[in-house]
Amino acid sequence: MYDDIINLPHHVSATRPQMSMLDRAAQFSPFAALTGYDAAIKETGRLTDEKIEMDEEALNILNMKFQILVDSLDDEPEVTFTYFKPDERKAGGAYVEVTGTVKKVDDLERLIVLQNGTKIPMDDILNIEGHIFASLQ
Repeated sequence: MYDDIINLPHHVSATRPQMSMLDRAAQFSPFAALTGYDAAIKETGRLTDEKIEMDEEALNILNMKFQILVDSLDDEPEVTFTYFKPDERKAGGAYVEVTGTVKKVDDLERLIVLQNGTKIPMDDILNIEGHIFASLQ
């Protein structure tokens, strides 16, 4: 039945480049019928933390640390902040730890600004640690 063409040489185009094996295989691969579905599933499964509500004693200690920090700004103290960073896409967020030298404390906007430009919302701070707080121990 195919006896007349079975022994003919394979055709190679003189004007078009030969398709790579990867591109050729891609022609037969399945397509994503629901674009973005995999990303949506991963986003839904991603865990976030809830913001911890501090009790009155913890808030008092934090306020004392803020005052010590403000009084020590001229010494350019290096401290470590643990604060809540809200998630941009869903409810909750994550607790982040940042260490740096404090540039200023902005009471009006309730921000702590580090020398590297990082701005930390005072209302999201859970803890502050550093050698300047040794008197509280």
